Amino acid sequence: MSDDEFLQAMREHLDLVYSLARRLTRSRPQAEDLVQDTYLRALRGWRRRPPDDVRAWLATICLNAARAGWRYESVRPVEVLDPDAGTSAQASNDTAGEAMGVLVRDQVHRALWQLPAAQREAIALMDLCGFTAAEVAAMTGAPRGTILARVHRGHKKLAELLQRQGVTAE
Repeated sequence: MSDDEFLQAMREHLDLVYSLARRLTRSRPQAEDLVQDTYLRALRGWRRRPPDDVRAWLATICLNAARAGWRYESVRPVEVLDPDAGTSAQASNDTAGEAMGVLVRDQVHRALWQLPAAQREAIALMDLCGFTAAEVAAMTGAPRGTILARVHRGHKKLAELLQRQGVTAE
């Protein structure tokens, strides 16, 4: 298979990979780096043997790349950088509503990062990416029941954390 076929097959899954990467990393630049790393690893794998299920294959690569990043970061010293450097605000008709949406989204993202990694992964893959429990089980190597338990416990803990922060469902 050629690289053009790779690009054609991967293009439709870019949103899924970015959404998953955004949930598996702490910042947008890290998510963009993870997406780039995912597609680089995918290209290498594609050249060896194209997968049958591209969507699940990409999600697995992204998850494994994120885990490798976590292991790498766990031994590096903490860097303090400006998280909003290089971003610019865009005009909107409902700036107050937009600001509240960003605030709530950021609170949910921070609360997700307070969950154990296994729960965060299961929630990101099932709720945010739309994979079934069986697919997530195959990706992570954990039994399906364990995945369902992680999602359930993660939802409860996430709701508790958000309630403590004063975030309510509308």
